[in-house]
Parts: sequence; structure tokens; C-alpha cells
Amino acid sequence: MALSASNLNAGDTYTESLVEDLKRTQIVMYAGASGDYNPVHTDEKFTKELAGYPSVFAHGMLTMGMTGTMLTNYVGDGRLTKFGVRFTSQVWPGDSLNATATVEDVTDGIVNLKVETTNQDGTVVLSGYAAARVD
Repeated sequence: MALSASNLNAGDTYTESLVEDLKRTQIVMYAGASGDYNPVHTDEKFTKELAGYPSVFAHGMLTMGMTGTMLTNYVGDGRLTKFGVRFTSQVWPGDSLNATATVEDVTDGIVNLKVETTNQDGTVVLSGYAAARVD
């Protein structure tokens, strides 16, 4: 059922679990799908010994893609008109992520949303905005 502008109010929220216990395999699969084989995402030895990180970590765009799925689940396919994010913290193997869209306003059939994705500790790993057409 499509969202209705008349049923949306500033402050309304929609939250969805994106992933529980992110696996290294998922990160490597995303590397293959995206063509981004930066070793900080796929090579544990490189990441620890040369780059100085405790482990490989997820691509920012993997987190953005999962968050985008939450948005289309909320507003419906083909309704997003804007979606932009800032990556605020790294996502590690084993992390569980939840995303929330908060209605900021509805004007002329467009809902403007604040978007946040957090890990299991409540740390914001992605923040951004989205807009979508609503009936």
C-alpha cells in the first residue's frame, strides 16, 4: 500500500533491520558486484598490517544500498526523487544495522525524510536525506 500524504506527519518514523551479524562473505560479494576490490574491504593481512585497521570493513556504498532498500520498502518502488548520505563511521564484520527514516515535512506531494543507519551499539554509521513522491 502506497504512502498517503494525508497520513504522514512531521516526526513519523519507519525503522527496519538491514542486517544482523554482517559477514565478511557479504562484504566480498559486494566487492565483486561493485567492482571495488580495495584491499581494506577484502584483504585482512593488508588491512591490519599495512593500513592499520583492526579488520576489513564494509564499503560505504554497501551500507547506502541496504539503507536505500529500507527507503523503497517504506515509500514504494519508483517514488524516491532524492537520496544522499554521509558515511559517519565504519561498518565491521559482525555488525548489525538498523535504518530509520523520519518525516521532516510533506509539501506538494513530496515527503522529505531524515535518514540514519546505526549499528548494534547505537553508533550512527550513515546519515542523510531522502525525498519521495507520495499520493
